[in-house]
Parts: sequence; C-alpha cells; structure tokens
Amino acid sequence: MSELNITVSQLQGKVPVTILHLSGHLHGTTEPELLDQAQKAREVGSKYLLLDLSGVDILTSAGLRAIHNIFNLFTPQSDVEIIRQHGEEPYKSPYFKLVCPNPDVYYVLNIAGFLQNLLIYNDMDEAMNSFTG
Repeated sequence: MSELNITVSQLQGKVPVTILHLSGHLHGTTEPELLDQAQKAREVGSKYLLLDLSGVDILTSAGLRAIHNIFNLFTPQSDVEIIRQHGEEPYKSPYFKLVCPNPDVYYVLNIAGFLQNLLIYNDMDEAMNSFTG
C-alpha cells in the first residue's frame, strides 16, 4: 500500500486557514498520521482547517473515520449544541472543509453521507474564500 504524504501550509484569507495537502492512500495504516497532523494544527491554535484531497488516490472506511474525527476536533463545543438543536437540518461546519477530491473519492464521501455535514469545493480559491470567521 502507498503511504500518505502530508504537507502543511497556512494561508491568510478572510481568516488564517491551515491546509493539510494529502497525497497517496488514506487508509488504516495512514489514518494516525493524518489525525496527528490535525491534532498538531489544533494545538498550535488553528481554528480553520482545509483538507486538500487532490492527491488522494484511495479513501477507505478508516480514512472516513479520520475525516469524521477531524470534523469533531474542529467543531467547538458551542456548535455541538447547535448541531443537536438542528434536528433533521444538516449542520455544515464553518471550521473544517474539504477541497479537490477526485471523482472516486467524492463518490465515497457522498455514499458515506459526508456531504451532509461537510462543504466540499473543487477550487482552492473558492474554498479559501468560504472561511469567513
């Protein structure tokens, strides 16, 4: 299995956004690497995280679990109450978003129900401009 390469960058849009650029396979063996990078970003004060999936070839259930855990990591406790109050209306995270998944990865995200709670962009500039603070 291919490894997962993670490059971290920070861009200043309307707010500072940490971007994790992924390339390779996101599966059980590489899941801890991604979670570790997301945790490090959170620990140094990142409030907004963008996951660049443009280089991800394979996304397994473990990769979906990692994305779900990062969603939880970047959802403030105050928003957890909002999520509970929404009931059937989907909560879209203003803090954690995805960009540039290939069609196969997008399909996996879609059938797993991730499009309900995560905003997914096909353009980096559009994704960056979506973070408003």
